[in-house]
Amino acid sequence: MRPAASPARRMFRAAAPAAAGLAATAGLGLAWGLAEAEARTVRTHRLAVLPAGSAPLRVLHLSDIHLLPRHRAKRAWLRGLDALEPDLVVNTGDNVSAAASVPLVLDALGPLLARPGVFVPGSNDYYAPKAANPLRYFAGPSRMDADRPRLPSDVLFGAFRAAGWADLTNRGAALAVPTRAGTTLEVLAAGTDDPHLGLDAWAGFPGSAPDDGAGRPGDDGRFRLGVTHAPYRRVLDAMTADGADLLLAGHTHGGQVCVPFLGALVTNCDLPRRQASGVSTWTAAGRTVPLEVSAGLGTAPSAPVRFACRPEAVVLDLVPRG
Repeated sequence: MRPAASPARRMFRAAAPAAAGLAATAGLGLAWGLAEAEARTVRTHRLAVLPAGSAPLRVLHLSDIHLLPRHRAKRAWLRGLDALEPDLVVNTGDNVSAAASVPLVLDALGPLLARPGVFVPGSNDYYAPKAANPLRYFAGPSRMDADRPRLPSDVLFGAFRAAGWADLTNRGAALAVPTRAGTTLEVLAAGTDDPHLGLDAWAGFPGSAPDDGAGRPGDDGRFRLGVTHAPYRRVLDAMTADGADLLLAGHTHGGQVCVPFLGALVTNCDLPRRQASGVSTWTAAGRTVPLEVSAGLGTAPSAPVRFACRPEAVVLDLVPRG
């Protein structure tokens, strides 16, 4: 007769199927997350934000590419975006994750660099990412470690400027943007350096909008575009109060790992989780304007997965108000 199993052995046998099930579920979740990180998509929004009588304007918003040399498929996908025929390209930073990626991302963006564009920096344009525990994001926005290697951002940004893209790093620019309708739209664009690093210094839009009589900017028939990498409240407030018609940002990765029907768990800044990606509105100084936050095209190299949050490029088809 076989001796009776000990209580510990019986407990182990009972728990083994559950443990195996959990391991299988975790494995499937990881496989899904890795696959979704490669499932790039183009999202399109139509926004009525232009001055009355303006021709439509197509904007392509790119953010958080986080390119590494091994990302060959992503580079090919980026080159194909020129077929969308944007009138204006807006790049909100975090283009690379390694020094060797700078010439590769410039090559991938090559056709788009021939189009009118603007850009602002993100922290991963300045510094290489460092492996970190993803759970740290639940404690608040991530911190900058002093020992992160510096990236050749001067080369990257110099190439953007040489191609004709306007540098909105704590400054503004007045752009005459040709539209597909054959007309030209005057765009007053302004941006900041990365607020996540505390480098932002809002300089305002070029020129000044007329006062509406209540101490707020009025409508002078020109389109004002506010651009930043990380959508911190202080920056969005300043842009809105200064007369922005539209705000664009990235940085959040849309939460990167989201829960269906609940959404993003973190934004890595002080933006509310419900606004981690997509189009919403922002209110400050008695004004309410559209805010579009891109979920971005990449991931942190130490956590190369996405869940319920596909990587994206965003097309904004802008039309006149009213």
